[in-house]
Amino acid sequence: MAFCLMEGNEAIAWGAVASECRFFAGYPITPATTIFNTLLELLPPLSGICLQGEDEIASIGYCLGASMAGLKVMTATSGPGISLYSEHISFAIGSEIPIVIVARPVHGFGHPRCGRRYSIFALGQQRGVAGNCTGSGGC
Repeated sequence: MAFCLMEGNEAIAWGAVASECRFFAGYPITPATTIFNTLLELLPPLSGICLQGEDEIASIGYCLGASMAGLKVMTATSGPGISLYSEHISFAIGSEIPIVIVARPVHGFGHPRCGRRYSIFALGQQRGVAGNCTGSGGC
């Protein structure tokens, strides 16, 4: 088996393709830009679609429409973008529309102070309790 060195965002894009994601819409903000650039090379040869929305709200709207049409979809954004996605996320949950959202946690948007503790925060949110980002580990 051959190994290659890649950034985490490239690995996300390759993983999406391996899981048969065939539609990506995003707006250029970290981490969406490098994921978009990688998928721009990977998706068209597989008859996939990779497009840049005019803003975050349009990007998630495109993904919801493509998902309702039967495609596996993904979008990516950052903390401020998640705030803009909130109405469409609520619609997706209520309508049971599957969508993958890659989001980088940032300070000031209710996320923990360090990324390595984000999974604990997300788990806490899923269970209906606030994630605790205090304690050992240098956070």
